[in-house]
Amino acid sequence: MNRNTHRIEKDSLGEVEVPESAWYGAQTARAVANFPISGRKPDCDFVMAHVRIKRAAAVANQQPEWLDARHADAITAACDRILAGEFLEEFVVDRFQAGAGTSHNMNSNEVIANLANVALGGERGEYKPINPNDHVNMGQSTNDTIPTAIRLAALAKLPRLLNAVQMMAAEFARLGEQERDTVKSARTHLQDAVPTTLGREFNAYAFTLRRAQKRIEATRAALCEIGLGGSAAGTGLNCAPDYATKVAAELARLCAEPIRPAADLAAQMQSMGDVQALS
Repeated sequence: MNRNTHRIEKDSLGEVEVPESAWYGAQTARAVANFPISGRKPDCDFVMAHVRIKRAAAVANQQPEWLDARHADAITAACDRILAGEFLEEFVVDRFQAGAGTSHNMNSNEVIANLANVALGGERGEYKPINPNDHVNMGQSTNDTIPTAIRLAALAKLPRLLNAVQMMAAEFARLGEQERDTVKSARTHLQDAVPTTLGREFNAYAFTLRRAQKRIEATRAALCEIGLGGSAAGTGLNCAPDYATKVAAELARLCAEPIRPAADLAAQMQSMGDVQALS
C-alpha cells in the first residue's frame, strides 16, 4: 500500500485500505471488493433519493436527546452539496449487491459523515463528532431507507416517462390519421390474414400507450406511501418521537410530492408491489 494514495480505516472486521482522496470509508471499500458484479454504479435518481432521505432524517431527528442542531445542520449541509451535484462519483458500490442495499446505505452514510466532519474541522475517516451509523443513519435501517429510495427514484422518473409516452402516443395517432386509407394485410402469426389499414394499426398503438399512461399515473399515489420510521422490522424501534410523520413531511417538501407514512410500515417495507405495478 502507498501511504500517499491510501489511508487506513478500522471497522469491526479490522483494518481497511481506503483511497486517500475518497469521501467514502471502510464499509464502502469492502463492498466494492465484495461485489464486482456489473461495473454499473447506482442510478443517479436513486442516489439523490437516498440522500434526500438522509437529509430529511436529520431534520426529523433534530430534537432534544436525539440529534443536536450543530450535528443536524452539518449533515443537511453535506446532503445539500450532494443534491447540488457534487461528490456523485463517491457513490461507487455496484448496483447489484447482496444485503438488500446495506452497502449502498453505508456508502451514503460514510460520504455524508465525512463531508460533515470536515466542515466541522475534522478529518476524513475519523468519524468524529459525526458517526455514519449513530448520527447519519439515526432512526433508520437499510430495510426502510432502500425501499423508500426506490419509490422516490421512481417518482422522480415519472415526468420523463409520461412525457415520452405522451409524445409517442401523439406520433402514432398522427400516423394513424396519415395512413388511414393505406390498405394492408393483417398478420396472424406466420401468414397473411384479413385486410386492414396501416392507420388502424397505428391508432391501436396510440390507444395502447394512452391506456398505459393512465396506469402509470395511477401508481403515483401508492408510490408516495413510504415505510420510513419502521426502522429494521416495521416496529419503529430506536426512532425519535413522531419520526415517521416528521420525516415524511420533510420529504414531501424536498420532493414536491404528497409523501406520507404508510398505514402499515412493516408491510410497506416488505412489499414492492407498487413498484411492480409501475414496471
